[in-house]
Amino acid sequence: MKGLITPVLRNAERKTLRQLGREAREMTERARCEEAETDEYQNGTFAVSNLGASGIDSFQAIINPPQSGILAVGSVMKKAVVNANDQIVVGQRLNVTLCCDHRVVDGAVGAKFLQRVPRSH
Repeated sequence: MKGLITPVLRNAERKTLRQLGREAREMTERARCEEAETDEYQNGTFAVSNLGASGIDSFQAIINPPQSGILAVGSVMKKAVVNANDQIVVGQRLNVTLCCDHRVVDGAVGAKFLQRVPRSH
């Protein structure tokens, strides 16, 4: 099994982030060892690509068909930000980009999704 392998986490909406992380790590390890079952990496609907763990600030991810969209997650960076009191302080920012297949997902729906993704702390 060579090339791009994207583990598919089924019923993600019913799982905690901790459960999803554990499942993704286990599936990724199986894929690296070429032990992944075909149904573990086919027929996904949405993907998350995280290059932030590799120190990449920002990037554009490409949709892997038949998925309808992919969220690209960059690294958390310290930036000068203006707080609620109009003071310049050090804050943390996270760059994310979203690519949607407009045959399946309307861009306005994608924009509403991005509005709900936290990018600062």
